[in-house]
Amino acid sequence: MAPAPSDSAGERRRDAAATRKRLLEAARDLFAERGYEAATVRDIAARAGVNQALLFRYFGSKRKLLAEVVAQGGLERLRTTPPEQLFETALRSMLSQSAPGADRTLEVYLRSIGRGDEAAGALLGLGQEYQSALASLSGAEDGALRADLAMAWLLGIGLMRTVVAREPLAGAEPDAVCRLVLDAVDRLWTAPPRGPDGAGL
Repeated sequence: MAPAPSDSAGERRRDAAATRKRLLEAARDLFAERGYEAATVRDIAARAGVNQALLFRYFGSKRKLLAEVVAQGGLERLRTTPPEQLFETALRSMLSQSAPGADRTLEVYLRSIGRGDEAAGALLGLGQEYQSALASLSGAEDGALRADLAMAWLLGIGLMRTVVAREPLAGAEPDAVCRLVLDAVDRLWTAPPRGPDGAGL
């Protein structure tokens, strides 16, 4: 009996999907480690183990690759995480960024935002989505301000832990950091708004 013909088209699709996945993972890690501008197309392709021409074939440009990294990481988390769990989920992810498969989108944001116009669109959109989700938690008129304060604290923690590597924060256990931070953030959502004279409204 003659052997069945191989499904060459199916193999090509599987190979293309695997290559695309490797490029996304390599880009995510290099953007998180170096920032968008310093992570070159050549380096991303080398880490993925492919020719850099494939990056342009699958994504069109480095900017579109960043947009997809952000969409698969931060935006996917926003779609799948209830707002009341979002801050803790993002904080724990940042604190555990060395764990296999950890979402490193906030590291990408930290190292890339404000470094060039090319990356700004995808990253600013991510920040606005986070602000909207967190602002809904307080129900107060100043909810957007509270959300920005929470995000500033979250990104500041990431800066001190992963970029500056300042001790004792850099080496602190994630549970210890979360215990201290989450109690304070809970008060941020529930504190009554203040009037011009400093009194609660």
